[in-house]
Amino acid sequence: MYAFSFMEHVMHKRFLRPALFLPLLVAGCSVANINPFSESKPPEARKPANATEYQCEGGKHFFVRMLDKGNAAWLIYSDREVNLDKVAGDSGTRYSNGVAVLDINGAEATLNDGPKVAYTGCKIPGKK
Repeated sequence: MYAFSFMEHVMHKRFLRPALFLPLLVAGCSVANINPFSESKPPEARKPANATEYQCEGGKHFFVRMLDKGNAAWLIYSDREVNLDKVAGDSGTRYSNGVAVLDINGAEATLNDGPKVAYTGCKIPGKK
């Protein structure tokens, strides 16, 4: 009986007391908002380097990084990235990968990615 009480005492001291502080630590992290995986970064921090942002109707947006001296465009969505090649015979403002089609006309663009995804009225913020 004595051995059981002693072990119970050791287990209580070893595991129960640190467990009491865990909720306080977790609460402290959520109050301070130090979560490195949080999406609450300012828009400038989310912009990829060397990319142009297009803001579209309906609150949609995407980024484009030109590659290979303008012969390809790297299309950057919030959840994925795809490469688009310049469409042959075009004046150089249309890019496609067979599914997505990006038309750029100065500071304006339209993007169709399959039959159900359309980005219209896209403009570079601050340019006319």
